[in-house]
Amino acid sequence: MKAAPALLIALAALAPAGAVQAATTILPGYWESTNRLLSPIKQSKTEKRCITPADVDKFLAGPSNRHYACTYPTKVFSGGRITLKGTCVSKKGRKVAVQGSGSYTPTSFNLTAEIATEFLGLDIAGKASTEARRIADACPPPEPTPPAAAN
Repeated sequence: MKAAPALLIALAALAPAGAVQAATTILPGYWESTNRLLSPIKQSKTEKRCITPADVDKFLAGPSNRHYACTYPTKVFSGGRITLKGTCVSKKGRKVAVQGSGSYTPTSFNLTAEIATEFLGLDIAGKASTEARRIADACPPPEPTPPAAAN
């Protein structure tokens, strides 16, 4: 189940598109998130990333990555609560049903999701979570790019 970490990264960004405004959801800044696959196997990945004001809506509405494209016909991100239900599809056409709930503040984001798919004719169900927190108002400067080595 190698694709599971990619789905977890997608789960880090679950929420509605369009009319969501940063002031009523999360604040831009430097964020740390931990994505966990809780079952059927356990995996965990922690990452830090900069969320600019222009990235807030993308972070909240962009649960797609290089492995999965996700759509959420049911998505509510209001009053500090998150509810969603939808489907993610891999590039190879594998469908994963996702249903989750959680909470958010301007400086935190917590989501637990039930996931279900079929693999080699077997139904597989699992549980995943994302916990994220804003660790700084500003993002650190980018790492300098090392000069190209001369041959």
